[in-house]
Amino acid sequence: MSGEGGRHVHGAAGDGGPVTVTESPEGAEGPQGTGGTDRADGDGDEYADDYEGFEDFDRLALDRSGQAEAFDAIGDRYDEAFPHKDGQLAAGRWLADALAPGSRVLDVGCGTGLPTGRQLVDAGHELVGIDISPGMLKLARSNVPTATFQQVDIVDLRSGGRYGPGGSRELGEFDAVVAFFSLLMLPRPEIPYALRALRGLLRPGGLLALAMVEADVDDFAIPFLGNSVRVSGYLREELRRVVRDAGFEITGEDSHSYAPASIDVPPEIQLYLHCRRRV
Repeated sequence: MSGEGGRHVHGAAGDGGPVTVTESPEGAEGPQGTGGTDRADGDGDEYADDYEGFEDFDRLALDRSGQAEAFDAIGDRYDEAFPHKDGQLAAGRWLADALAPGSRVLDVGCGTGLPTGRQLVDAGHELVGIDISPGMLKLARSNVPTATFQQVDIVDLRSGGRYGPGGSRELGEFDAVVAFFSLLMLPRPEIPYALRALRGLLRPGGLLALAMVEADVDDFAIPFLGNSVRVSGYLREELRRVVRDAGFEITGEDSHSYAPASIDVPPEIQLYLHCRRRV
């Protein structure tokens, strides 16, 4: 699908990897998942995942193999491109301070583990980081050696998925989930299902720290550090609606203007939402 309004996006996703929007005369077609009818029913929860509503959700890992390869190639240049992360550090402090000591936290799209993984571990919390890029995970294990990191695709976190509730390698429940610039790697139709999958991993009242870039684009191919990735975004009011519809209460919000150090484009607007799972 093409970005609405002819917008072009520059940047990357994962922990600390935002995107930047500039004007472009044309959009770009993007691949969609095919097939896939596997469904794991909820337990009567109003926000349980209804995978029949989007049958391709269980094929996401196949569609994003190129994304992992791109971030493998980027490696440690990732943090060099985004050295100033004031908004992300502030959101990480909010989460670290809001949790009881020793809380269990899942970092979705953990990237290199910097700064969020290290920040949460230094605050005394137990961290499990997941990413689809083996190269990023190798860096994360070096940067945050006391955390646990696994190569997991977000689709495998859903109820009945391999790493989700009831799965063969279930990760268990968490007190909080961090998703900083990782959900923007998904096409828009998949983001609500991903949010519901994350909600299903949280204990009642558990926290979600979410960061996205404010951009009206859907599954848009962009150049980033010599590679190509696909990104999506929302304008802020629509993002709030999507998050609330997935079963979260938004308890706080922050926004920051951000200009990547190594990309000569105008600043972007990063949106940080502090959320709590509704019971």
